Amino acid sequence: MLILLKKISLTVLFGLSFFISANELVEVNMESVLEVGRENQQLSATSQDKIDLTERQTDKIVNEYKVVAKQVEGLKLYNAQKRIQIQAQLDLMDKLDKQLVQVVVMQRQIPPLAEKMLDTLETFIKLDTPFRIDERRGRVDLVRSSLAKPKVTASEQVRQVLEAYNIEAEYGRKIDTYEDKLADGTVVNILVIGRIGMFYQTKDERSSGRWNNETGSWEELSSTYRKPIRDGIRMAKKLAPTDMLLMPIVKGEA
Repeated sequence: MLILLKKISLTVLFGLSFFISANELVEVNMESVLEVGRENQQLSATSQDKIDLTERQTDKIVNEYKVVAKQVEGLKLYNAQKRIQIQAQLDLMDKLDKQLVQVVVMQRQIPPLAEKMLDTLETFIKLDTPFRIDERRGRVDLVRSSLAKPKVTASEQVRQVLEAYNIEAEYGRKIDTYEDKLADGTVVNILVIGRIGMFYQTKDERSSGRWNNETGSWEELSSTYRKPIRDGIRMAKKLAPTDMLLMPIVKGEA
């Protein structure tokens, strides 16, 4: 009986021992599984972080590429425009070089041309009605002396000659009066009506006359023209409004 109890006790002990060992084994296996799960979860989280970081870096690189691509495209357009501008400037430089050669040739031709024009003007003044003769000849002499100065540019030479021509042309479009002396020393008022005629009248208005270009001398006029000449002098001095004048004209002067 005692032996039987011992056998039963050993069997129970052995069973309990196996059960306890099995439970411990299950707990160990479960802990291992959980540990592996935790490790896998950590690895998964780490991998996801790496993936997210890679995606962000990829997006950044793609965006930077797009920006650079747009800049490159803009630079291509800019360079194309610059090439067109540079070509236009090169063409302009070629044109200016050709014009410069022409300008040099013209600059060489201007001084003799200006001198010739001045000679023509001087001849015209000699043949024209001799009003303000000293002033007009003095202007020609002044321009001629300017042409001889080396510092005076070709454009300035042309300007001075043309200005002298313009002044002469202006004389033909206005009525003018000034004081002068006749050959005998008599002080008179000179009336110049364009290039239609030149007249004189003494200060006391008793004597009047006109210039005859054909004879190159003064001709005394009758008292009939005393008032028209006096009125013309007043008009030229801005002392009377411009009005019609009945004046004697030598044939061919108008």
